[in-house]
Amino acid sequence: MKKLIAVIPVRAGSQRVKNKNFKPFAGKTLLEHKLDIVKQLPVDEIIINTDSELAVEMAKRHGVSYHIRESYYASSECSGSEFHEYLAKVTNSENILVAHVTEPLVSKETFIDGIKTYYNNDCDSLVSVEVVKKFLWYNGKPLNYNPEKVPASQDLPEYLSPTFGVVVAKRESILHSKHLICSKPYFYKINEIEAVDIDTELDFEFAEFLFNKYRRGINN
Repeated sequence: MKKLIAVIPVRAGSQRVKNKNFKPFAGKTLLEHKLDIVKQLPVDEIIINTDSELAVEMAKRHGVSYHIRESYYASSECSGSEFHEYLAKVTNSENILVAHVTEPLVSKETFIDGIKTYYNNDCDSLVSVEVVKKFLWYNGKPLNYNPEKVPASQDLPEYLSPTFGVVVAKRESILHSKHLICSKPYFYKINEIEAVDIDTELDFEFAEFLFNKYRRGINN
């Protein structure tokens, strides 16, 4: 069994941004940009986990492995827990690095530091997080402050929002937890630029703008 395998999950379709993994993004596709990064990381193997023929062609062209995903695990009926368990089942490695293509602004340096941090701490999973310090309400009530004594925004409690841009976890822990955040997680803070995730057309345009400004010519 290998020590660390990088898995790049790629679906053929997407619900909110049509064909987002393969449409032009800063001169390449999101998948190609992610491959440029992951191929520079200290991993034993790179596997594109996909139901897409185009992704398989890219895997062959870039000299990396691929796993043909069963159709159910590429469908909207499949829950996140089911998919995470499946990903671990089909990846024969002691540890798994998951690199999502929809977080294109995570740098090579951040991935490498995340891997080192994972190995240097007593944890079974490392997940990138964004620090959230905002006024939050739910069901008509404030969640994180007293409205009768409103604090300055910088004095609000620090909430952590998982971005999943960098994930490293023990395979057995993913199988047990059915989640990439396992029973003993390390929350790895990243900056707001690297935390950008593409869910909508606006996200796509914004991420491309930031990529062209901060990442073009650096990651390759």
